[in-house]
Amino acid sequence: MSELEYRPNVGIMVVNADGKVWIGKRIPRANHHDMISKAWQMPQGGVDEGEDLQAAALRELYEETGMKSVTLLGKSDDWISYDLPQELIGKVLKGKFKGQKQMWYCYRFEGIDAEINLHPTDEKPEFEAWKWENVDKLVELIVEFKRGVYIEVTKQFKQYTL
Repeated sequence: MSELEYRPNVGIMVVNADGKVWIGKRIPRANHHDMISKAWQMPQGGVDEGEDLQAAALRELYEETGMKSVTLLGKSDDWISYDLPQELIGKVLKGKFKGQKQMWYCYRFEGIDAEINLHPTDEKPEFEAWKWENVDKLVELIVEFKRGVYIEVTKQFKQYTL
């Protein structure tokens, strides 16, 4: 595992006017770890070669949620990484990575809920359901191996939910 790298990735926290955070319930693609019971997460996705990180965040946000009516509130201080559990290495992320390093962006959603579309493109959808959630509940809803990331992200962006 030590020779594997982290996959560059962006994560997106979207906050509505009520200070709630958008989360989606991932479509199960494999029966591993605690993905079925802890399937809720914020949007995230890979960065294309040479792609600007904020452009990647906006692209991923649209591809996964259909949202375009957003205003940038903040960006994480640095990359935040997580390691995959041993049993997933070689099976996910095309088998090339030991985990992901993520640059996080926080946006205010300026639209109406009807704008949200879980299948806005020809790509396979990531989520089967969504909801607005209290920021303090995010850590308990994410898979265990991403909890450290969510603790750090909520610490850095909680100010935007107040």
